[in-house]
Amino acid sequence: MIKKKIYRNFWLIVGITFICAIINMPPKISFQGITLYRPTLPIKRNLELRYGLDLAGGASLTYDIDTTKTKKEDVLSSLESLKLNIERRVNPEGVSESTVQLSKQNGENRLIVELPGVVDINDAIKKIGKTAYLVFKGEVEIPPEATATATPNDVYSKDTGVDGSYLTHSSVKINTTNGEPEVAIEFNPEGAKLFEKATKEFLNKIIAIYLDDTIISYPMVKSVISDGNAVISGKFDTKSAKDLSLLLDAGRLPLPINLIRQDQVGATLGRDSIQKGIIAALVGLGLVSLFMIGNYGYLGLIADIGLVIYGLITLTLYRLIPVTLTFPGLVGFILSIGMAVDSNILVFERMREETRKGKDWNVAMELGFGRAWDSIKDANACTIITGLILFNPFNWSFLNTSGMVRGFAVTLILGIFIGIFTGVFVTRNLLRVFGRKK
Repeated sequence: MIKKKIYRNFWLIVGITFICAIINMPPKISFQGITLYRPTLPIKRNLELRYGLDLAGGASLTYDIDTTKTKKEDVLSSLESLKLNIERRVNPEGVSESTVQLSKQNGENRLIVELPGVVDINDAIKKIGKTAYLVFKGEVEIPPEATATATPNDVYSKDTGVDGSYLTHSSVKINTTNGEPEVAIEFNPEGAKLFEKATKEFLNKIIAIYLDDTIISYPMVKSVISDGNAVISGKFDTKSAKDLSLLLDAGRLPLPINLIRQDQVGATLGRDSIQKGIIAALVGLGLVSLFMIGNYGYLGLIADIGLVIYGLITLTLYRLIPVTLTFPGLVGFILSIGMAVDSNILVFERMREETRKGKDWNVAMELGFGRAWDSIKDANACTIITGLILFNPFNWSFLNTSGMVRGFAVTLILGIFIGIFTGVFVTRNLLRVFGRKK
């Protein structure tokens, strides 16, 4: 039974390694007239590694946010709404490496936008530097001959006269009947009259809500609304309902932004950094491998095989999550290579102690892994806590908010978890299969 479990784990490791190797293969490999193509994968997303501003080149823009005309109690929600709306502008498909951050500098609110790969910085400035504008437009009849070519902007084009200036409040509420989230909106008295007129005109039709000429919601008018209080319901979860509420607020409380700094990063510098990072990673991997073999012989060789598997799994997760690699992120990856073998060193030293006591090799191996676990767990837990502080997942203002430092933290934390997996599970099972003494 135990032997069966050992080989089951071994073939699981082989399967994971094979899949990771396929994912990390170039789409096409040509050598001496022979061309190999990567097998078609059942994954729709782009699996190319993504690089940050410092590696891919691009633009970095810093804006001052004017909150002087915003009520104090509305400042935080307005900033979040602004951030979400700018993210929509620079990343409409949701798959870009662009980053948008809010920051506090010398008591002033700042918006920092990083756009990897952007060549025309002026085009980026035009896209970002406009105040949000919210409008409500009704559904119009489309002639049958024009239906095939009609766009949503053609269908929902009748101006209702209602815009974000009449909106006083937007919030997420839970429907007491079905328990689903919904978005409640309120209009001022003038807006309530305009909205009542619009709901009469478009009863049982759709009034589309536009933000910056992009439709963010298609609510159906089910009744005439005369009190200025409306509810947008649908297949919302809590996050999507909150996002819609924030977008409505972006048009309700538009915050002017002023560009105070712009930087262009050349792609040549990025390519040079990538090449140096790859060389550093290979040198680090080679030195660590030689150290392990020199100190532990064939045990070190098995640990090195685990290290190769570690690298494949790490790169695969970088592609699948995906992780946007910055130069500090590459540094975190290189650092994690050395840390990945720490657990093996602790285990091998424990094994030596047990064999010196006269224990059978197989028993010493199992005891080595068992007794080293507490040290492995505690050491890595401390590093993970440090990494989380650097990453600052809750965006606390008194901690780091730099994207570069966060990139380092992400690769470091990811490397630690993968290192624990390869050091404890992968290497242990490889030793059970190839190192076990009869």
